[in-house]
Formats: sequence, C-alpha cells, structure tokens
Amino acid sequence: MKHKAPLILSLDAGGTNFVFYAVKGNKIIGEPIQKPSYANNLNKSLQTIVEGFETLAEQQPEPVAALSFAFPGPADYENGIIGDLGNLPAYRDGVALGPLLEEKFGIPVFINNDADLFAYGESICGCLPDLNNKLKATGSRKTYRNLVGLTLGTGFGLGVVNEGHLLRGDNSMPNEIWLMRNPEYPDANIEESISIRGIQRSYRKLSGDKEFLTPKDIYEQAVHGIGKKQQAALETYRIFGYNLGDTIATLISLYDSNVVIGGGIAKAWDLFMPALIKQLNSEFITPEGKHMPRLTHQVYALEDESNFKAFASGGEKQVALPGKTEALYRYNHNPRVGIMKSALGTSQAVVTGAYHFALTKLV
Repeated sequence: MKHKAPLILSLDAGGTNFVFYAVKGNKIIGEPIQKPSYANNLNKSLQTIVEGFETLAEQQPEPVAALSFAFPGPADYENGIIGDLGNLPAYRDGVALGPLLEEKFGIPVFINNDADLFAYGESICGCLPDLNNKLKATGSRKTYRNLVGLTLGTGFGLGVVNEGHLLRGDNSMPNEIWLMRNPEYPDANIEESISIRGIQRSYRKLSGDKEFLTPKDIYEQAVHGIGKKQQAALETYRIFGYNLGDTIATLISLYDSNVVIGGGIAKAWDLFMPALIKQLNSEFITPEGKHMPRLTHQVYALEDESNFKAFASGGEKQVALPGKTEALYRYNHNPRVGIMKSALGTSQAVVTGAYHFALTKLV
C-alpha cells in the first residue's frame, strides 16, 4: 500500500445532522464535528459538507489520504452520484457529490451506503472477530467469515459481507431490504413495520393513545409502565420481533451467515429478541399437514451466555471413508448461526467500515 495507517476523513450523513470524523489506524482522532444537514437545501447541504471536511483537515497534523464516508439509501455509489434519498430530499435527481469533493480536495473520495459500511466495520473490527476469538477460546475449530448487518432506526438497512468483501451489486444497491414484503401488512413494504414509525404506529393502535411516542418512551412503558399501556408496549415489541424475525429468516436462508443488529431500536433488544428467536426456530406446515423447520439452521441469540455455549459446542463430528473405520473427515451436521448486537456501536462501525473500504482502494 502507498499509505501506512493513512489519515482518512469520514462522515456519517443523516437527515438531521452530518457528523465528521478523522480516522487513523482504526482510531478516531480528536473530536467529531457535527453540523446540520440542511436536508431540503442542496446548496447549504453541499457547503456544509465541504466546510466540515475543510475544518477537520485543518486540525490534522498530517495530510489527508482520502475521504471515505456513508450516505443513507440507494445511490450510484460506484460513481459517487447521490440521488433520490428519502431523508435528504435536496439530493434528488442526481448530485455528483464524489466528483465535486475530489475536485475540491484533490484526493480520492469513496462513498457507500451506511448499512453496508456498518456490516463491513463489524466484520473487520467488531462482532465477527470477537465471535471467532470467543470460539477459539472454547477450543472450537469453527471460523465464521460472513456477516449480515441490519440497522434499525428511521429506516431499515442491510449490509452483507461475503468472505471479507462487501456485496456491491451492479447498480450499487444490492441490499434494499426495506422493500421486502411486510407479513403484517402484505400490501406494504417491511420498513413500515421495522422502523421508528412502525413501532409508533403499532403502539398507538394497541394503546389507544393519540400521541406518537418515541420508541424510547414506548420501551419505558414496557419496562416500568402498568396496565393497558404496559401491555400495549410489550405487544408492540413482540410484533416488531416477529416481523424482524421473519425477515432475518429469509436473509439466513439466502446468505448462510451470522447477523449483527445496530441502530437506535436495537436498544430494546431484550423486548423484541424472544419473539425474533421464536420466529426463526418456528415451523412451516405443508398443505398436507406435515411440519418442517422454518430454517435449515439452528439460530442462537449470542448475547445470552447459555446460548453461546450451545452455539459453540455443537455441530461437528467425524466421518470415515465408506467401507473404512478411521474417522478422518469433519462433518458439520448441525448448521447454526447467531444473532449479535453491534460490538462497536453503529456510528463507530460505519466509520470503521468507511476507513477499511478506503484502505482496499489505496493500493
């Protein structure tokens, strides 16, 4: 590589705020800079991005090697063109953000989807290496190399890492999970249930409240409330876990991968996880009445120590060549995957993913 532990500037772009970071060798250098995003004013929004990177670059003791950062939603990331973002409407119809910044700063610029970078960061420095280290400590010879990352918040995001590489797609949008069909409302997409607005809608319907409470307030009702409102809050998160579990079941079937969950709603992990795991380990019933597992895999909630022990201990035996008695070959007869919390925190994982994506390009 041309740069050893290069200094890279990053940005976590949201509909309300832009947060700028300086990163070097997996460490955030100094304090992040936060500015309003001006989601409906393109000139102000672009000026904010340029000024944010300029201010951060001026604070650094060495030259910046690249800009590498996240934007939310579908875009032509390969060419650095942003467009048609729901929470940043000013960028609709196509804005050449990458080329603009390359011309301004004279260094490479890499832009990716935030959920993609979240999964990438967790796979390199977060939950995936943590899991493999824990397995090694138990004496397990199993190593996991793939990861599905989900972000739960204003929207529903997905990133997929396969054998250490981001799944990119021919149009820079391979993981539009939010467009899967909604089992609760079949005419709607899944994001209508797996999002902040989905939780708010569900609680409002179940409780009879006219106000839209925040997910945090609904969580507090579930944990500390009483009566009808507490039951409504508990049922809200049960329904959320059911819908999320149904979606994750499809992802596990497609990608044969462990799953990491981040985003603000993940803080209610203890409320939605039981329904999620129940859904993943449920059964299909054929038209003839035959029961069959929902998944080929056994799924474990790995934040629970007893679940981790079961996950780590099972699944492998030795088999011999046909007609011989020596047990020579390992057979993974119990395929299993785990569901994990973000080890880095969502923003840190996104920034870490952006940093390492830039490293793959600075060669």
